Order: sequence, then C-alpha cells, then structure tokens
Amino acid sequence: MNNFNISIVEDDKWYAELLKYNLELNPDNVVRCFDSGLSFLKNQKKAPDLICLDYNIPDIEGLELFKKAKEKFKTSEIIIISGQNDVSTAISLLKNGAYDYLVKDSDTNERLWNAIIKIREKENLQTEIKQLRKEVKSKYNFTNLIGESTEIKKISALIEKAGKTNITVSITGETGTGKEVVAKSIHYNSKNKNKPFVAVNVAAIPSELIESELFGHEKGAFTGASNKRIGKFEEANGGTIFLDEIGEMDLNVQTKLLRVLQEKEIVRVGGNSKIPLNSRVIIATHKNLLEEVSNGNFRQDLYYRLLGIPIKIPALRKRDGDIVLLANYFLNNFCAENGMPTKTLSNNAVAKLNAYPFPGNVRELKALMELAVVMSEGNVIQEEDISLRVNGDSLSNLMTQELSLKEYIAKIVQNVLDNNDKNVIKSAKILQIGKSTIYRMMQNKEITI
Repeated sequence: MNNFNISIVEDDKWYAELLKYNLELNPDNVVRCFDSGLSFLKNQKKAPDLICLDYNIPDIEGLELFKKAKEKFKTSEIIIISGQNDVSTAISLLKNGAYDYLVKDSDTNERLWNAIIKIREKENLQTEIKQLRKEVKSKYNFTNLIGESTEIKKISALIEKAGKTNITVSITGETGTGKEVVAKSIHYNSKNKNKPFVAVNVAAIPSELIESELFGHEKGAFTGASNKRIGKFEEANGGTIFLDEIGEMDLNVQTKLLRVLQEKEIVRVGGNSKIPLNSRVIIATHKNLLEEVSNGNFRQDLYYRLLGIPIKIPALRKRDGDIVLLANYFLNNFCAENGMPTKTLSNNAVAKLNAYPFPGNVRELKALMELAVVMSEGNVIQEEDISLRVNGDSLSNLMTQELSLKEYIAKIVQNVLDNNDKNVIKSAKILQIGKSTIYRMMQNKEITI
C-alpha cells in the first residue's frame, strides 16, 4: 500500500508528538508536524492526504486557517481537532467540507485512527473507480473495434460522429453481431461517458411489467407494489438508456414511450409528479422496423422519432477477413483471463472457420474459441478442436447469403464433408458426384479437408 501523508498543525508540541507517535504505529503513515498555521501554509508545498488542524491555534483564527487550507489543498481531507466541544462550530465546519470534528479527549487517538481507515478506504475505492472507467473507455473506444473490413471501418466512423452529439442512435443487425458493444462504444466516447449506461432487454421483460420497469412506480400503484421503484429511465438520467430488441415492445407501451421522448419527462405508474429527463436513447433490434410499421406492429411516429443515426451491423459472414482477427482476439483474452499460455490457430483451423457461415455471428465465434482453448491439448488449436454447431439452421442460413453458384456448391460440399469426418468416398456418394470432383475442388482450394 502507498504511503499516507498526514500534516498535524498543533501548537502544543507534546500533544502533536503524541498524535504523531500513535499515527506512525502504522508504517504506511508519514506524519509532519507544524507548530503554527502560518508555518504550515508557508512550508507545506504538496497537498497531504490528511490535514489535522488545531482549531484554536494562536497565530491565526481557526476558521480562516481552515478556509485557506481548503483552498490551497483541494484534494486533502481536513479533520478539525479542538479543545472545545462547540456544536454550532462543528456543524458549520462539517457543512463547509471538513471531514470530521474531534474533541481532544481520551478517545481522540482511536477516533482519528478510525477516520483515517475510512479515508483510505474511500481513496482506494475512488482509485478503483478511475481505473475501471479508464479500462471501460479503452475497451469501448471506437478505434478498438476489432476488424479491418470496410463495414467495420464505416461503423467506427459513425460511432465517432454519434459521440459528438446527443442524437438518438438506432442499431440494427442479426442476433449476436455486437449491437450492445456498439451502443457502449457510443456512450463511452460521448460527453456523458461518466454518467450511467443502462441496458434494457425489452424482449426479456413480460408485457405487464415493462411499463413499471421503464418508468418506475409508486408504492401501492398496483397489487404487489409494496415500495416505490425507480425505473430504468430515471436510472439513466444524464447518461444513456439502451433499449435492446425494441421491436418486441407492446404497442400500448410504444405510445407511452413516444410521449416520454417528446416531453422529455416521465410519470411513475400510480404517480402524478413529472420527472424531467436528460438522457440519450440508443435502440437496437434484429427486426426490420420499417416492415414492422407496415405490418402494424410498430408505430410509425415512434419509428421516425427513434431513427436518428442508423447503424447497420453486418453479419460476421459478410465481414471479409474479420473472422480470424476476432478469433485470435477471443483466444488471447480467454487465455489471459484464465492464466493459460497463448494459443494459436493452425492453418486448417483457420480454413474451417472461414468456411463456416456463423449463424450466431460474433457471439457464436467467441463461444467456439473459448471451447477450442479448453479442448485443445497443445499450444496450437487444430481443426478438430473447433466444434462447429452444424444443424438444419446452417443450411437455411447459408441460403440467405449472396454467393455465386460455384460458392454455394463449395459450401454444400464442405458441409457434407464436415458432417462425415472428411470421408471423401462417403461424401461423394451422399452428394451423388464423383470423388474426383471433390479432390479437384480441394486442389483448387475451394474446400478443405
């Protein structure tokens, strides 16, 4: 633990030395004593962690010394130590920023010791918060989005633009593409980065509870409402609220959400007081909201209110070259988090990943890489360590891709080979083609075995 610097301003040298002796029983405490207020102000150049002020020091009035110390050493905590038990003075000093007011008696040393413990705990907590904020900002920096594809570079540019204003952002993309990561990147690169980021998965909340979850409720608003509840919009006030899967929201709640966005205020369920809001709204959905509007499932006026800056996240299969970059990123992270040696992908493992359509997108790739690390024996992940989830959904997903006929054929042949342990003869019989056709496709690097 780092040293904790304490300055004692006390004209009674015996009492000052007594305090110093007791405080330095903890070797982390470094104590300096000053016998006058003026010598302290003149000779204390660097802000100590704690200042212990004798309120009745002769050369300068106590309140004046406190104010000058507070102004000069803005980061220091100040504890007043006085021979008088003056309640009104104590209250005034505490209101003006003193950490504590101690009366000189037999309990002073113990109370001072306990106060220092609390100050250090607070200091350590603030340091942790600053470090976490720094790490979060670094993690969600738009320049750190993993990928070299043109699509990801376009998204990074949009995140940068969105971070400069408080405009609403609508994020679309298939499940697992990383919509919440983009939302957090926008928040942590905006002026609201030190304010709350509150995520709400609309699809996961029952329709009868969503209004209370979003806007809160007063005690007794309905059966079971035994206490007042703060809603997600209030939690996010001043920061960002992220409404994920907003396409699943009930039409009745959509109407209330529209009013909240227009009026910039909410009324808790069962309440009358209007609560002003100043938070950014980011929405996400895997659905085509314009189609939902046409089908009568989503309000047109709410759609245009929420559109803002539209960001469409491409499916992983359409991000040329990004699969291997992301795979290595997830591998390195998982190994580091679990204290394991770094592992690499073999050429065959890379080919297997590149040939797979990833219906679960980035989320599926992350899960595959973590499992591959666990299943692999050495420091190189082999093709057989990667357990692709090949099922009926893969074929339907394949048919949504924009490929040439030659590419479709290669995908189908590769799928059959993967499902039959790379047995060329068996696969050729299933496909009703000659095995020479499969060998030719291998030679032309259209498929891998």
